[in-house]
Amino acid sequence: MGSANSGEQQARRPRGRVSSFFLDDHRYVLLGTSAVAFVGMLLSSSLRPAMSFLAHAFTVELVMYYLLAAWLVVSAVALVFKLTHWRSYAETSPFVRPAARRALRYASYVVWALALVLVVDRLVLGFASSWAAATSAADRPSGDFLQNIIWMFWTSRQTYVTGITTTVSLAVFGTVIAFFLALLLVFCRIQAIDRPDNDFVRFWKVVGTGFARVYSTVVRGTPMMVQGLIIYYGIIGLIQATGTYSGAELNQIWSPFNAGIVTIALNSTAYMMEVLRGGIASVDPGQMEAARSLGLSQWQAMRKVVFPQGIKNSIPGLSNELVINIKDSSVLSMISVFDLTFAARTIGGNYYDYFPAYLVAAAIYLVLTSIATTILGRAARHFDVKPEPVGSSSDQNLVGEE
Repeated sequence: MGSANSGEQQARRPRGRVSSFFLDDHRYVLLGTSAVAFVGMLLSSSLRPAMSFLAHAFTVELVMYYLLAAWLVVSAVALVFKLTHWRSYAETSPFVRPAARRALRYASYVVWALALVLVVDRLVLGFASSWAAATSAADRPSGDFLQNIIWMFWTSRQTYVTGITTTVSLAVFGTVIAFFLALLLVFCRIQAIDRPDNDFVRFWKVVGTGFARVYSTVVRGTPMMVQGLIIYYGIIGLIQATGTYSGAELNQIWSPFNAGIVTIALNSTAYMMEVLRGGIASVDPGQMEAARSLGLSQWQAMRKVVFPQGIKNSIPGLSNELVINIKDSSVLSMISVFDLTFAARTIGGNYYDYFPAYLVAAAIYLVLTSIATTILGRAARHFDVKPEPVGSSSDQNLVGEE
């Protein structure tokens, strides 16, 4: 009796999303799987690649094709029945009966499996065949567009690697520098006049707050490309005005790469400052009041109570800035920074064909941002812990240390 009850409890227990997707009878299984069957039929009708494992199994593939077509026929019959029995479909249709729905679900597994086999045979092995043919070709392929893209990438891979290295370096170093600058600016931005402050401290608090506001407004209100042009050519003009350095020496002192790091750092500082300010503003004001009531000064309360919690709240936004910088660093090619975009433009110019070169660059940017998003997402979840409320034993220790 107990085992029967436990079995009923397990049956009633809600399934997870993945298991529910595969084990439950869905209302739209015919419509959704019909799209999969149609894609499978299109793939089956396409040319077989050189590495196709179905090349010598014509009869098997023919059976697969007709099974996919049979599913479309069943779906069409169900659609016609629903259109002709719109009001009574749920009561009269044979497709809504439990046994029929279960049979359709099992049949949908077969359709998905057949479509997956065709995806591997036509797409995966097709790409592998094109890769093998392109990388072994002595001259540029002219007939196959995919082989042409792969050949350009393979023959110019070192140029792409240089561009990738520069792009990642710009984004990482620029974002790290911007984080520390943003900490400094957000501290100036959130300063408030305190009663014990003398006139000298009050003056610098007003100046610091005003500077942070103006900096944020100016930087966030102008494009990064224009900022990079101003920073690069402006500093070059200042150095040339001294008349001390020649052109070669000037490039060693102020290279496009250095100008790119400065541009990204200064641009990201403004955005990170606002992210940090939002994270600090999300901290419960009672935290500051409790810290001050325990004897901490405004600076001590900000440094030991509010700032750590605010930074923790800002981790997702700060992490997203790195992903943004990976993409936005492309505008620095305007000042001859040899990043991924500049590399693609160089390769396109070498072969007088820019479209394939930029397609490869777009795919690489997508891979870089996907990797960064995954890593930073895991880091954000790792540090996403609840802040310790003020008034605990650790806060008493802070007062004792002071």
